[in-house]
Formats: sequence, C-alpha cells, structure tokens
Amino acid sequence: MLEPRIADALARYDPRRLALCSVGSHSALDVAFGARACGLRSLVVTARGRDRTYARYYARREDPPRGCVDETLALDAFPDILRPEVQERLLAANALFVPNRSFEVYLHERYSYDEIEAGMRVPMFGNRRLLRAEERDEADNQYSLLARAGIRHPLSFASVSEIDRLVMVKAQHAVVGFERAFFLCSSPAEYDAQAERLLAAGIVNEDGLRGARIEEYALGPTVNLNFFYSPLLDELELLGTDTRRQTNLDGLRSLPPGQLAAAASLPVKMEEAGHIATTLTESMLEQAYAMGERFVSAAREANPPGALGPFALQCVIVAGPPKEFVVYDVSLRIPGSPGTRYTPYSAYRWGRDVSVGERIAMEVVMARDAGRLAEIVT
Repeated sequence: MLEPRIADALARYDPRRLALCSVGSHSALDVAFGARACGLRSLVVTARGRDRTYARYYARREDPPRGCVDETLALDAFPDILRPEVQERLLAANALFVPNRSFEVYLHERYSYDEIEAGMRVPMFGNRRLLRAEERDEADNQYSLLARAGIRHPLSFASVSEIDRLVMVKAQHAVVGFERAFFLCSSPAEYDAQAERLLAAGIVNEDGLRGARIEEYALGPTVNLNFFYSPLLDELELLGTDTRRQTNLDGLRSLPPGQLAAAASLPVKMEEAGHIATTLTESMLEQAYAMGERFVSAAREANPPGALGPFALQCVIVAGPPKEFVVYDVSLRIPGSPGTRYTPYSAYRWGRDVSVGERIAMEVVMARDAGRLAEIVT
C-alpha cells in the first residue's frame, strides 16, 4: 500500500510530463539517457560547482539532436535535496526519483535513514525502505537478506582472535566517509601488522577498525549480477554483468614480477574507478537466476513490496566442482555500471541492448500507460 502523501503527490502529477530525477553522480547519465530513449524528461540534481558534466557536456540540444539531460538543479550540497523548497520544486517537475549510491552516502552523512525516508516527499522508483539494508550496522541489513534467501556469502569473524584463514578486513576509511579501506591477512599477527601500517598512513582510525567487518576471502573472479525485477510483469531479468576497476588494486595486478617485492608494503586501497563488461559461462545462468529469485522472495518477505526494479548481487565465483557464486555485497538500487548494456543478456530478452537506465524508463512508461504507477514507486 502506497503511503498517502506519496499517493497524493502521484495523483497530482501530469502523466504526460513525468521526469526521471537522480543525484548528479554514479549513474545519473544512464537514467537521463533512458528517459530520453523512452520519451520522458530528465532532471539531474547537482552540487554547485559540479554541474558542468550535466548542464553543459550532456545537456539535451536539438539540430542535430544530442545529449540527454533536460534540466539541472544545482544545490549548495546534495543533502539540501531534503529542504522543503527543493522538494516542492521536484514535485512541481513531476519527478520520479531514482536513488543511486551517491544519494545514499551523501545524505546519510547528515541524516539518518528514517529522516531520509520521511524527508523525501517525491515518489521514489523502487523501495525506499530497502536502501538502508546496504549499511552493515542496520539490523535487517544485506547479510540478513542473504541468509533469509539461503544465498552463500563469506563467513564472518566476530573478533581478530578468530582469524584462522585468509580474510578481508573492511573498515571505514578515515578520510573519505563513504569509502571503506580494505586489507588482507590470515592470522591475528598479520592483522596487527597491517592495521598498524594503515593507522600510521592515516587511512583508517581506531573507530574504523573497531567497527570493521572481518570476512572469509573467497578466491575467484568477481562478477556483478545486475538484475531487474518488474512488478508489472512479475518477472526477474538479468540486465547484464560487469566487474570493477579499482585503485590501486588494478595497478598492483599489472606490476612486472620483478617489482612485486618493492610494492609488498603498499596498502591495497580498492577505490572505485570504473567498471568493465564481463560475461558468464552459460552454465552459470541458471544458478544466477535461482539466487536472484530467492533474493526477490526474501526481500518481499522482509520488507514489502521488496526489491522493485534494479538490484545487484556482487559475487565471487569460487572453484568447484561445481563452480559456485559467493555473494560478498548487495546493491539495492541502480548499480554504478552503465557498461552492463554491452553484455548480451538484455538483448537475449528484448532483442537489443538495454541499459539499466533505459529499463527503468521502460517500466515507468509501461506503468504510466497501464495506470499502475503506484506499483513501481514508494
């Protein structure tokens, strides 16, 4: 059941003037591209001084037709989006808000998730109540959902003294609030040595280490399974698959063998730099879909209406036989990789490549034309 305030806002909208809206970072261009491809408008909310990408380089123009961003709204800071006058501006634009990870992390620096959910009076594509599940300190977080779905994820360790195998330590970054610092170790002694080095470098602090997650390190190639659940069709689809490019991990991987010893003391940062398309062996598809279906069911049981629209299971494929997915992270909103359209899976379904942003716009248009917008927003 849609909240009365959201239902009222939706009832006042002009369905011929709907605008897909997102925060100007992460995946906003893909959302704007999808809006244009499907005959909708786009509105990108930017931080002042960071708007040239959207307001100039990808602004929509004619003669010849080019660009995809119809309008930008520059704020002093992203969290200002919850200011009443900004909410009124978005409501007047008939905005359907598409949350991305940047929206979560920037607003969560100032507001709690309760305040974010209550403060966003604009209809949000997908389930706004699931965004908080990405945070490790939430009670009903992604690990709870994975366990409910019976999906394999790395074994976690409650304390440093329990470390008895290769583990990944995920700690809050000391400087960049929305980033994490990572390091590998296989014993308490190795943990102490690595932690001391990162503390000295100012990459982590004691608070970050106290709240760190220590989990078994799964060995294998990484792949993000980018799904889309359509409440209109009641179907799950795999839009595409990708893997990450990360600093300084990718640089370390490319070092000549003779230089490995010289880099041994460098901390691995694993900061997001981009994504590249990758594919699965076809024999893995059924296992991927089975995981996705179980996750959709678990999310619906835990937090109705569950996972609406895009979500991603970020996996490692571990050796067999048989090979198996281990899910180490979950994205409960649009993923950050527009490159998924360059894998074949959306074309197998739709007859052509479809990006995540375009698939969102397709769902909006289908819902609008069928009078079912209330089923795809919260």
